[in-house]
Amino acid sequence: MPRAKNKVASHRRRKKTLELAKGYWGARSKVHTVAKHHVEKALQHAYRDRRKKKREFRSLWIVRINAAARENGTTYSRLIAALAKREVSINRKVLADLAANNPETFKQVVQFAFN
Repeated sequence: MPRAKNKVASHRRRKKTLELAKGYWGARSKVHTVAKHHVEKALQHAYRDRRKKKREFRSLWIVRINAAARENGTTYSRLIAALAKREVSINRKVLADLAANNPETFKQVVQFAFN
């Protein structure tokens, strides 16, 4: 008599892997042994890039704040230092949004920081 290998669990595990590999090219989406490696690698990239995304957005916000700060006669580092000195707790995301969408408000923030 053959040994039982828990077909239900094995089938569900394979099905889950192939479901995650849907849309991959060729055997990557059809063959379990191939799909398994590519899904695992894709999940590693997803994990890494969720953290990378945060770094990239922060640097984008800094670039936008610096550009707007220079239009108002200062630099990013001087502006952040002045805001810290005045104990203004406004984050970079909000500052970048103000710089891009409300230049007048951003100008008032800069003036407040240096007065």
